[in-house]
Amino acid sequence: MVSTNGFPETADIETSSDDYASRFAGEIGAWFLEVQAAITLNMLASYPNATILDVGGGHGQITTPLIENGYQVTVLGSAEVCKAQIQKYLDANLCDFKVGNVLELPYPDGAFDIVISYRFLAHVTQWQSFLRELNRVAKQAVIVDYPTVRSVNAIAPYLFKFKKGLEGNTREFICYQEHELLEFFQSIGLSKAQRYPQFFVPMVLHRALKSPSVSSLMEKLARLSGLTNLFGSPVILKLTK
Repeated sequence: MVSTNGFPETADIETSSDDYASRFAGEIGAWFLEVQAAITLNMLASYPNATILDVGGGHGQITTPLIENGYQVTVLGSAEVCKAQIQKYLDANLCDFKVGNVLELPYPDGAFDIVISYRFLAHVTQWQSFLRELNRVAKQAVIVDYPTVRSVNAIAPYLFKFKKGLEGNTREFICYQEHELLEFFQSIGLSKAQRYPQFFVPMVLHRALKSPSVSSLMEKLARLSGLTNLFGSPVILKLTK
């Protein structure tokens, strides 16, 4: 049994696991992560050598590109077990790791230039408190990802059995009305700076295709047609002070 330290929101214990990492294994998984990394680095381009807090980032999905591009990275996890995927970087003193409560981050106001959190907002229940904390410790910007209702996710409950059968280890997640998120961000002093919907075609179908070249072409056509901007998900959103 993994200790949750009594913290109320611990979604990263699952997303930092080997089982979760297996969902991004192989060529198609690598392609997913390449897309995510490229978007992230583009959003960070104006903050060279910035200090970054990656909340719930024990999945390690963006640790490598952040380190390789000169960012000073700290990962916050809900338990010690959350550092397993990034242990090699900790051993090499290339990044830091700390256990903490995501609703009461163990840092002072404005402790980091940028705060990032991927794979967490989709599984958090107290999302306003969570986002408020990300904002509190960020000096310049916050970057998050989230599944949006305005996509195929609108029928996600009906596709869950199909996804479960194909992926085996999928789980339910929370979808957001984008206007509701943006209104909340505005209320805490954050403004939308960049928005990038990642995929028009559901990720489960890309996994079924097992062809990064075909998936890349499909997504390119969807983006050129404007469909991805309207209905793409998950969305990566950069907000600035």
